[in-house]
Amino acid sequence: MNEDHVNEGREQELPQPEVVPRSRWRVSTVWLVPVVAILVGLGLAVNSALQRGPTLSIVFDNAQWITAGQTQLKYKNVVVGRVTSVGFDSDFRKVIVKVALQRDATRLARADSRFWIVRPRVDLGGVSGLGTLLSGAYIEVDPGISDQRQTQFVALSQPPAVLRGGAGRSFVLHAVDVGSLSAGSRVYYRRFAVGRVTGMQLEPDGKGARVDIFVTAPYDALVHTTTRFWNASGVDVSIGTAGLKVNTQSLGSILAGGVAFGDRSGAEAVMPAAADASFELFPNEVAALAPDDGIARHVRMRFDQSVRGLDVGSEVDLRGFAVGKVTSIEMHYDTAQGELYAEVDADIYPRRLGPAEDAVERLAKADTPDDVRLVAALVAKGLRAQLRTGNLISGQLYVALDFFPHARAVKYDPTEQVAMIPTMPGSLEQLQQQVVEIVRKLNNVPFDQIGTELATTLARTNDLLGSLNGQVAPQAAAALEQAQKTLAVAQRALLSPQSRLQRDTGRTLDEVRAAAQSLQEFADYLQRHPEALLRGRGHDAPPPLERQR
Repeated sequence: MNEDHVNEGREQELPQPEVVPRSRWRVSTVWLVPVVAILVGLGLAVNSALQRGPTLSIVFDNAQWITAGQTQLKYKNVVVGRVTSVGFDSDFRKVIVKVALQRDATRLARADSRFWIVRPRVDLGGVSGLGTLLSGAYIEVDPGISDQRQTQFVALSQPPAVLRGGAGRSFVLHAVDVGSLSAGSRVYYRRFAVGRVTGMQLEPDGKGARVDIFVTAPYDALVHTTTRFWNASGVDVSIGTAGLKVNTQSLGSILAGGVAFGDRSGAEAVMPAAADASFELFPNEVAALAPDDGIARHVRMRFDQSVRGLDVGSEVDLRGFAVGKVTSIEMHYDTAQGELYAEVDADIYPRRLGPAEDAVERLAKADTPDDVRLVAALVAKGLRAQLRTGNLISGQLYVALDFFPHARAVKYDPTEQVAMIPTMPGSLEQLQQQVVEIVRKLNNVPFDQIGTELATTLARTNDLLGSLNGQVAPQAAAALEQAQKTLAVAQRALLSPQSRLQRDTGRTLDEVRAAAQSLQEFADYLQRHPEALLRGRGHDAPPPLERQR
């Protein structure tokens, strides 16, 4: 009974539940997850749109090494964009690569920016891009400095030799021939690489080439207004009194070419050259560092002989000194004599004569002699020009100037516009003339007649020998046999020990020996008794023979 009373008390103490009906529009928390995901995606899309810069169109020759969605655009090894698509241009000749540039790299889209593919390269300039073997090829950009923005570009086929922003200065070289130079060739100073060739192009008149170089700091301060540049490509080989000399800047300059520069010995110190200053590019070091030639004097020579082996640039030599070079060679026709002749023009530099220059100038007897007056004075002293062989192997010729006091006098026309130097046949030409004269004389010799007469003489000689062999030979054999018999008889008669001649000869020798002994005794007696020559021999003197006994 007590338990029922307790249970009733507990039921009266418990609160009664209140039933509340559920609203039809209540949202479940399960839907919060996709809502948040959508909001995050929208945020990322908005952020990506805000971070994306302009899209660049870069034209390449082909799409090798490029993959849409993977190939990156880098600047100083920092990713600044990515390739989004690869397609063709309208005529399918080029490949157009679309690159999405990051917003913070928008300033890279300048009108003079440069793009190229960084990939493994092995060329004459060296090995580069080996890191891309693992990371993959990428597009590199060299930002421009122009204020004009641009989104369409043409990629470079090769990496630029020098990037913008590098410390140093650019210079311009003008050359007649660039040799084996190319963009990227090294620039050397005392065989140290201090720069590169950045570009080359023909001059507007087509008579030369322009070479752009960049010298890095601090070596750019070594380029002065009097600095000389020369082509250091290949190998310079020379043979002189000191033997064989081989000169080259480096192995790279042999293969890829190079430019070297330096100052002449004794040159005065000057200020460094300004940026983009122009210089002449000499063909070699000797020509670059040679002393200043001064004013050139133009001369002309007429040769009535072959000029094979003489080229433009051949030396003009004066008694062993190179005083000029041939500038042109032309063929002309002499209507008066009806002959062809070669007209050779050359530039002469009197300053190369050194101290002799003043003496040569004084020959003209004028304060400011012109070319014609100066050459006229030298011609009057016997100056003549000859073609001589400079190399027996190649047959190369050069013009030799020398004085010939006994040369035939020539009339000099002072009204000529160009100074004319009379010529003389060269040594080779004289030798050829002598050979021709000898050949002409040999041609006049009647070899056929001589051969016929010689054949007749030989036939007669053969007949004579046959006759001698048939008639004279037997008689000669009999005479020889008789002579042998006579010699045998004479030998028996004269040389035999029993012969009378041998006996008589023996007695004669004994008598001669006794007479010689008597003379010896007489001489001994006179030596002891010289007075016997006057008094004679005494009677009491014993005979010398007995006294000896």
